Amino acid sequence: MLIGLLFVSVCFLAFANGANDNFKGVASLFGSGILNYRLALAWATATTLAGSVAALFLAQTLLIKFSGKGLAPDELIHTLPFMIAVAGGAGLTVILATRFGFPISTTHSLLGAMAGSTLVATGPSFNLAPLLDNFVLPLLLSPIAAIFLAGLLYWLGRRYLTAQAAADAFCVCVDTAGDADFAGIGPQGIAAAKSMSATSINLDSAEACGQQQHKVLFGFNLSHLADSLHVCSAGAVCFARGLNDTPKIAALLLMVPTMSQQNGMLTVALVMMTGGLLNARRVAETMSHKITRISHGQGLAANLVTAGLVIFASKLGMPVSTTHVSVGSLFGIGWVNHNANKSVIASIALSWLLTLPCAAACAAGIYYFAAH
Repeated sequence: MLIGLLFVSVCFLAFANGANDNFKGVASLFGSGILNYRLALAWATATTLAGSVAALFLAQTLLIKFSGKGLAPDELIHTLPFMIAVAGGAGLTVILATRFGFPISTTHSLLGAMAGSTLVATGPSFNLAPLLDNFVLPLLLSPIAAIFLAGLLYWLGRRYLTAQAAADAFCVCVDTAGDADFAGIGPQGIAAAKSMSATSINLDSAEACGQQQHKVLFGFNLSHLADSLHVCSAGAVCFARGLNDTPKIAALLLMVPTMSQQNGMLTVALVMMTGGLLNARRVAETMSHKITRISHGQGLAANLVTAGLVIFASKLGMPVSTTHVSVGSLFGIGWVNHNANKSVIASIALSWLLTLPCAAACAAGIYYFAAH
C-alpha cells in the first residue's frame, strides 16, 4: 500500500511541477506577442519533454543528490514514509501556488519537504549545515546572477542596437556597385541575384533595402532573425527545465522496487507534460504580462541567460531553481527598462520566502501520519 501511495504522491508532484513550470521558458514569447498562448504552450511542452528524455543520459548527479543524500540520515532516506512525505509536501505547496498564479520553485519545495520530514523523524539532532551549504546557497545565488546577467546583456545589446534600429526592422544587404542579374525576393525579405560584380555590405532599414532591389544580391531581416533566435532560446530554456527538474522528482521513485531509473524518469516526464498542458494558464499570465512589459529583444536576453545558467548548473550537479533563474531574468529586464511591476515582484518574492516553510509543514504532517 505504501509503495502505491508513494507512486501516486510522486505523480501528483510531477503534475504540479508541470502546471507551475511548463510555461516559464516561453513566457516572453507570449508576453511580447511572438506566439499566442496555444503555440507557446505546444513549443514549451515539446522542448521540455526533449529535456526530460535527455536527463536519462546527462543528469545522473542530480538524481543522486535529490534522493536525499546529505540532507537526511541514510536509514531515514530508505523509508517509504519519508519519500511519501517529501513528494506529498512538495506537491501540495506547488499546486497551491499554481492555483494563485505564483511561479515558485519545485526545488525549494523539495528541500523544504525534506527538511520538515527529517525534523519530525530525528528531532533536535537534525543537521542544517548540508542543507545550507550544498542546496540553499545555490538557490539564493541563482536569481541574483540571473538579474545581473539579464540586465547586463540587455543593456549591452541596447547600446549597439538602438531603439530606432529595432523599430525600423533593420536588415543586412549585400549589393553590387554596378548591375546584377536579380533573381527575386522572397516573403521573408530574402533577396538573391544570379550574378554579381563589385559588392558592398550595408546595414539599413528594410524600407531602404527594398528601394535598392535592383542591385541587392543577398539580404536578411534582422528583426526576423531575432524573433527566430527568441523562439529557439525559449525552447532551450524549456529543454533546460526538463533536464534539471525531471531527475529531482524521479529520485523519489528510487524506493519503488519494480521501477528502474529510466522508467521512473519517463513516467515523471509524461505526467509533467500532462500537468503543463492542463493547468498552466494562471502562471503563464503572471509571467507573461504582470511582471514587466517584454519586447522581443528583452525576451531574447532573458531566455539566453536562463538557458545558459540552468544548463551549466545541471552539468555541475548544482540544484539551481529554473523558476528563480527565469523569473530573476525578467526582474533584471524590468530593472533596466524601468517597467517592473513592483507589487507583483514583491508578491512573487514573498511566495518564494514562504515556499520552504510551507513545504516543510506539509511534509512534517504527512510524515507523522504515514509513519504511524
